[in-house]
Amino acid sequence: MPATEIRRALWLLAAGGFVSGLSIRLAEPLLPKVANDFEVSVAAASVLITGFTLAYGLFQLVHGPLGDRIGKLRAVVGALVLAAIASAACAFAPSLQWLAGFRFLTGMTAGAVIPLSFAFIGDNVPYERRQMVLAQFISGTLLGQTFGPLLGGIFSDFIGWRATFLVPACAFLAIGALLTREARTVPQTTHADAPLNPVTRFARLLRVRRVRIILAAVAVEGFLFFGAFAYLGAYLRHDFDLSYTLIGLVLAGFGLGGVAYSMLVRALVRRLGQHGMVAGGGVLLLLCFGVIAAAPGWAATVPFIFLLGLGYYMVHNTLQTHATEMAPEARGSAVSSFAFCLFLGQAAGVSVLGLGVEWAGYRGVIAATGVGLALLGFWFGRELRRL
Repeated sequence: MPATEIRRALWLLAAGGFVSGLSIRLAEPLLPKVANDFEVSVAAASVLITGFTLAYGLFQLVHGPLGDRIGKLRAVVGALVLAAIASAACAFAPSLQWLAGFRFLTGMTAGAVIPLSFAFIGDNVPYERRQMVLAQFISGTLLGQTFGPLLGGIFSDFIGWRATFLVPACAFLAIGALLTREARTVPQTTHADAPLNPVTRFARLLRVRRVRIILAAVAVEGFLFFGAFAYLGAYLRHDFDLSYTLIGLVLAGFGLGGVAYSMLVRALVRRLGQHGMVAGGGVLLLLCFGVIAAAPGWAATVPFIFLLGLGYYMVHNTLQTHATEMAPEARGSAVSSFAFCLFLGQAAGVSVLGLGVEWAGYRGVIAATGVGLALLGFWFGRELRRL
């Protein structure tokens, strides 16, 4: 397959990942205006976020088998077009209930883009280069998530919240149209006999020890990291009385740390190897969460929240790389199962660690999370030698 076709497909998939990431966070600054227009509370309007996220996570188990059956690029093109229609429909929603339903459909379809892009990379990029390519892809997604709230706020101020939803709709449609040629011409790994039943597919994957290890690791990682990260803003507000604007700027450092990782990944892998990446990332997360928990002032947390992004992706990107190879005969299903377990762990972590905050306080939960992630890094680094 010509390298130029692969590069074009990867660039378009990265653009799709950027818009998918942007769409995840786009609604956050719109909530007050949506609540005002529909005469509901901001809490009630937050269904736009929870519905999107729920659909994004749950339907991972559907996207993977579909990609294995018809080809990853074809499935992504279909998802982009449907996401464009659903996002555009948000602009014309006559009520909050309809708007929430269209956001659910947007999450359901946009959620296919990133995991199936990872699976396509797994099919077409040699393993020795895969971690670097995945890291570069992640940087686009991270930029989308980082700039989503900012662009949502700017667009809503200048063109209104309804027209704001047309921006990702147009982007989804344009990228889907451009990717159509690659979906037709690039040879794709397909399995016509692959079962579309997500439960059957997931059960088959779980029979493989390698799959169980990687899915367990990412579920624990999501539980610990995002369970604690969800409360960092509340911690900064509670202990240091920061404004919400400043909290947002401080937490944006995490995304910038992830982008820095994508720039350093080649040197890090060459220097540390994959075993060293997960162990070293775990130690860095222990250090960062420890300092944040013990910080005497908010300014001391800023560089360590940036370093959280670096440490997290040292662990997570290594897990992702192995996820693309844990079941090559069902790569789409495997990577989508990986994403599903990450979301499942994240949802459970937010709930459980929220109870921990009530019992031990913010600082205790943050410190304990660092210890847990360090142990995870050492455990998975040891397991890598057996996989």
